[in-house]
Amino acid sequence: MIVPCIDLMGGKVVQLVQGRDKALEVDSADEMLRRFSPFPQIQVIDLDAAMGYGSNDALVRHIASKATTRVGGGVRTRERARQLLDQGAYRVIVGTSAFSADGPNEQFLHELQDDIGAERIVIALDSKGGRIVVKGWKESTNLTASAVIALLEPYCSGFLCTYVDKEGMMQGTDLAWFESLRSVTDREITAAGGITTMEDIRALSAMGIHCAIGMAIYTGRLNLDELAAFDSAE
Repeated sequence: MIVPCIDLMGGKVVQLVQGRDKALEVDSADEMLRRFSPFPQIQVIDLDAAMGYGSNDALVRHIASKATTRVGGGVRTRERARQLLDQGAYRVIVGTSAFSADGPNEQFLHELQDDIGAERIVIALDSKGGRIVVKGWKESTNLTASAVIALLEPYCSGFLCTYVDKEGMMQGTDLAWFESLRSVTDREITAAGGITTMEDIRALSAMGIHCAIGMAIYTGRLNLDELAAFDSAE
């Protein structure tokens, strides 16, 4: 499955390089919704919420009312997760709060699972330099995705696995890393970070991995019609 991405900052749709530098900005979320309408799901990340700078709740609510969305960014409490579901999200993406200093934050995840159900939870495994990064990718942990993924399975429907080293750089992704994750979990995996070509997408799809795509769509490197045709044929 192809999952187009809408990242929000300051009330606008944006794309960042390495989670820091704004590469482009789009005024109209509705235009992106129109363009993404052939796809069954859209991924929405509230970057302001992820970085602790506020939120784009009204825009998230609007997008979620128009499409099936998986929404993340700043989901650090059960209340925030419930709020996003109430705003219309199909699933919520949990990153930072899924981890403690020495491993999965199982107390929080257990409480969240009890509250909203594991089927509504996607856990983000954002990896940079081989380690899971948190707090808007600004802090590195000592954890690796492959070491903790099995421990996290009971608490979620699947994983959003971002290869941060290549995020937004249009240089391709690390297929071997995703293959290593596929070998240690049967849960749904959605790949993100550097997916640039149809060859990347075909290789990931052959592994049974979904593809969340942002920069390559917004820059025109990947054609939406071609992506939609590929998606419908899968």
